[in-house]
Amino acid sequence: MKRLTLIRHAKSSWKDPTLDDFDRPLNKRGLRDLPKMAERLDESGIMPELILTSDANRAFTTASEIQRQLQLEPEQLQTHPELYASCAKTLMYLLQNQSDHLSNIMLIGHNPALHQLADMLTQSHLEKFPTAAVLHMHLSITQWHELAAGCATSILFDYPKKHASTTA
Repeated sequence: MKRLTLIRHAKSSWKDPTLDDFDRPLNKRGLRDLPKMAERLDESGIMPELILTSDANRAFTTASEIQRQLQLEPEQLQTHPELYASCAKTLMYLLQNQSDHLSNIMLIGHNPALHQLADMLTQSHLEKFPTAAVLHMHLSITQWHELAAGCATSILFDYPKKHASTTA
């Protein structure tokens, strides 16, 4: 059985209108929520063997903090430019082409592709996939190329506003 964790980047800033979307940093809320979400990930026991992330500033910052919190090696974090402005099919293709020796992968990226992929894999409809959200799933596959619609069972869905009283 394989496991997959989808994470949307933490909340980003629109403060500087001259910045390209790709370069937008995290805003105050993102910088506040991210360490707490990374800590909850650590406490949940989710331990990926590999993190695949968009190289957009906000996604890479999110991935780097999670890597630090989980004490993963530098080679366990891979950036993939195609994860920025991608669609669910691109995410699926990237995952289907991962090495079968990996049993637990984390993918950090952007909406709407992450939300669409989550809905496709679980065959359910998440009402939302907010910033810094974590969706951890068990997959009923033994090889990554078998990844397909309906093969996932959601185990954990967490996001900062679920803990609003602890983030204030």
